[in-house]
Amino acid sequence: MSQPVSHKVDGLTRFRVDFAYDGTDYTGWAKQPGLKTVQGDLLAAMTTIFGPTENDFGMRIAGRTDAGVHAANQVAHVDLSDAQLKRLGRNPNVVARLNHMMSEAIRIHEFKPAASGFDARFSAIYRRYRYQISDNFAQKDPQQMRYVLNLTYALDPVAMNEAAQLLLGLNDFASFCKTRAGATTIRDLKRIKVRRNSQNIIEIELKADAFCHNMVRSIVGALIAVGAGKANQADLRRTLERAKRVETYKTVEPKGLTLIEIGYPADSRLGIQAERSRARRTLDEA
Repeated sequence: MSQPVSHKVDGLTRFRVDFAYDGTDYTGWAKQPGLKTVQGDLLAAMTTIFGPTENDFGMRIAGRTDAGVHAANQVAHVDLSDAQLKRLGRNPNVVARLNHMMSEAIRIHEFKPAASGFDARFSAIYRRYRYQISDNFAQKDPQQMRYVLNLTYALDPVAMNEAAQLLLGLNDFASFCKTRAGATTIRDLKRIKVRRNSQNIIEIELKADAFCHNMVRSIVGALIAVGAGKANQADLRRTLERAKRVETYKTVEPKGLTLIEIGYPADSRLGIQAERSRARRTLDEA
């Protein structure tokens, strides 16, 4: 890793960290006392390299994930002092060192100086998730068990996709979210698509500016009800318009869910986007 020439925040150098993880054996992203979490393992490895920290290296994640949820492309930032950077010594390959220290369930792809204005969470302009479902229980694939929800009944992905389009746009998704004090449930759902892929797996892909807690898994639960013939488009519309959390549909298991992309604007607009996001969201939102 070459010495950074960019972004200083309060005298510290900011780094962008791109990584992936299998969330099966983790109690979510956020560190929790006595529990195995992705952040906890990453912080432990970083502390070995850079020394003790009182503020978790200022680490901020682009999208929090719950227990059992996976990430193919996750992004975080950390802020390091000159003294911490000097601890790298003659082996500045942070990516290799972190990967060597951590479980193979977490892989660091990049650890590089961040562009000016970059904030992993607030500079993001969208998050993209994919949920996978198998409705062919007779051909259940053991290799997919960690990443696919297996159902014992058939679904109609065409009906699911048609109903899903009713959710597009800027809406109050309170009916599909676990509310948190001070957090908005208004989201801009930019894309949602349901299809059966070539491996006979039903994929539900969602892209939004951000997602509130449990939003994706709650929407998937509602679409499964539609696909199974237990609900229709009118039911889904009424649920959305209610804008109040009601356990009408089952929130699906986390294992089928993967964060697949975080989108950012051009470097010149990273700071502007971060300020806009801070103005309308709180830190605890996904």
